[in-house]
Amino acid sequence: VKLFSPGGLKLTDEVQAAVQAEWGVLGRIDGPTDRSVPEDAVDNRWADALVASVTPGALSGLRLVVDCANGATSGVTAAILARLGAEVSEIHATPDGRNINQRCGSTHPGDLQRAVVERAADAGLAFDGDGDRVVAVASDGSLLDGDHLLAICAVDRLERGLLHGSTVVVTPMANLGLRRGLAARGISVYEVPVGDRYILEAMESGSWVLGGEQSGHLVFGDLATTGDGTLTGIQALDAARRAGRSLGDLATQLVDRVPQVLVSVPVDRPGVEVVAEVADDVAVAAMELGDGGRILVRPSGTEPVIRVMVEAVDATLAAVVA
Repeated sequence: VKLFSPGGLKLTDEVQAAVQAEWGVLGRIDGPTDRSVPEDAVDNRWADALVASVTPGALSGLRLVVDCANGATSGVTAAILARLGAEVSEIHATPDGRNINQRCGSTHPGDLQRAVVERAADAGLAFDGDGDRVVAVASDGSLLDGDHLLAICAVDRLERGLLHGSTVVVTPMANLGLRRGLAARGISVYEVPVGDRYILEAMESGSWVLGGEQSGHLVFGDLATTGDGTLTGIQALDAARRAGRSLGDLATQLVDRVPQVLVSVPVDRPGVEVVAEVADDVAVAAMELGDGGRILVRPSGTEPVIRVMVEAVDATLAAVVA
């Protein structure tokens, strides 16, 4: 269950805490045991808004495959893309209330990568279960993450005079290749902690219109108040068409990814304490990487683990340091 404040914005930490406290006071409420999927309500406002975000027929002639993760985008995203002229086929689009995200969607894009190649598609889009994130697949089956999509949309908006302040909001997970690619085109990055709430807060305070995470959670402040994977896919595909390039070619041109190693280290005490204890070791490792790399060590906000991220031009060095 997701709760939003008036205007469709995320709840503040204070409001969330108050809701959680009140929730804890309530007794258990048993719901119905019937797990059947209810009939969809007819409301086309969201679909109409997404279609109107680009010019009519913007995706005409594109052959696409979408992986709906057996979730919220099943049946609806394909219809929206078809309204924009694309030829669309779906995979993992039969939700039964239990199979959402099961080895499919944005966290398991292997099936989509194979489908794009087998069906000779121009591109593919893989969503997560609730549809707020998306990663893409190029025509050759290669994976394009949120960094690639953010770069495509940022440069497109800059060229059209729509990127306020020539700035995008990112998190520490943004690949060094994205940062370098944007800087080369005169686009600044403003970094905030991991979490879409922080991205939204920064965008609002800076009057910026674009921000996102490597996971594929992008926010277009001039079009929506939250992440929307279908909107992100449409904007990226439209930008590539406008540039006269395939999605994959444009992505690899804009972002020369630096090898990135991610490690999760289980801990049995507060992560903040552990991070503080290894601060000197982290500093030494950062010196070893120099300007050709980057290291991030932080406690997870959801699990009892420490997240370690190491980037370096030399993939072997990145693995050793991590």
